Amino acid sequence: LSPGIYVCSKCGYELFSSGAKYQHSSPWPAFTETLHADSVAKYEERPGALKVLTKTSRSVLHEFLNDGPKRGQSRF
Repeated sequence: LSPGIYVCSKCGYELFSSGAKYQHSSPWPAFTETLHADSVAKYEERPGALKVLTKTSRSVLHEFLNDGPKRGQSRF
């Protein structure tokens, strides 16, 4: 993994650090935490399913899941 910061492609706001990225079975990048407390917003799309958006441009990133690298850890 190359060190760096992942940013929103629409507004350039910082979202994730490469230090929080890990290999996951999905084809999408997976992160255990955001770079800033206000990097993303979450809303309940349906019971038990949280959708993750960039806080500033409201671009959809993915769902917020509890299948991170450690048991019960969240991932983005």
